[in-house]
Amino acid sequence: MYRIFSDGGSRGNPGPSAYAIVVTEDGRIIHEHSEFLGICTNNCAEYRGLIAGLTKALELGAENAEFIMDSELVVRQMNGEYKVRNKNIMNLYLDAKALSSMIPKTAFRNVRRSELLIPRADALLNEELDRHQ
Repeated sequence: MYRIFSDGGSRGNPGPSAYAIVVTEDGRIIHEHSEFLGICTNNCAEYRGLIAGLTKALELGAENAEFIMDSELVVRQMNGEYKVRNKNIMNLYLDAKALSSMIPKTAFRNVRRSELLIPRADALLNEELDRHQ
């Protein structure tokens, strides 16, 4: 079972943005990655982090993966609870849905920023933003 913790953020909305992912397998960190995105919105950065996590899960051959984020909006959209109304993130949502459909068993869970490994992903994200100032 893979758990992928992702976080995206921007300094300003839109503003300089980045995402970070922390991938665990059976509770052990096996991969960390962060990337600067340039100027985009917070929701765009959150989706880009999810897409990076989905891509990594596919690279690892995951058949069971849980994606854990602090973005209630993204998680609820991925779970079909909210519609995607923003045209600017529709393509990111469609990309995320397409990638998630390639993993036999997926779950998307929203947690508070202080829970689990979200603080680690948040720290990586902020380090990435700091490198690009």
